Amino acid sequence: MFVDAISESNDNPNDPRNRTVIHPAYDPFNGNLATPINSSGFTRAFINNLPAYRRGITTFRRGLEVGLAHGYWIIGPFVKLSPLRNTEIANLAGLLSTIGLIIISTLVISLYGYTNPPAPTTTITTPNPPAEFETSEGWNDYGSGFLIGGIGGALFAYFLLANLGSVKDLLGF
Repeated sequence: MFVDAISESNDNPNDPRNRTVIHPAYDPFNGNLATPINSSGFTRAFINNLPAYRRGITTFRRGLEVGLAHGYWIIGPFVKLSPLRNTEIANLAGLLSTIGLIIISTLVISLYGYTNPPAPTTTITTPNPPAEFETSEGWNDYGSGFLIGGIGGALFAYFLLANLGSVKDLLGF
């Protein structure tokens, strides 16, 4: 009986269980409210200057900048927390682990691009998100840049770790 009542309510648009859970931006009932934090000039300038939202750059460059940052910082935990942390090859193991994670992340980005992703959501802090992220081509360009930037950032961090003594002497530490 209860199952029949649920089945009958599936076609009833007045049933609250059949209403959509996705609401447009600027709807006060979905939590997208202007607060002193998210609507301040500093917050808007900071968020809109991140590579994901910055105006005037290509999707490839967005991915390149994000990849450089991630490749640079991801190597640290692999070097300092891996089982090989107290060996001579800790830096190399960290580099290879980081490159592996960057490749996996690039594959995930590409797979997401092939799923016909929805348009980016407009919010109070990001009223004009890039339109390139509406297409699979935009996500593939982003993923390509992420791969190159991630490997480049990891190689740069590895170079600094491998030559830490020389870098300290150069900077006077």
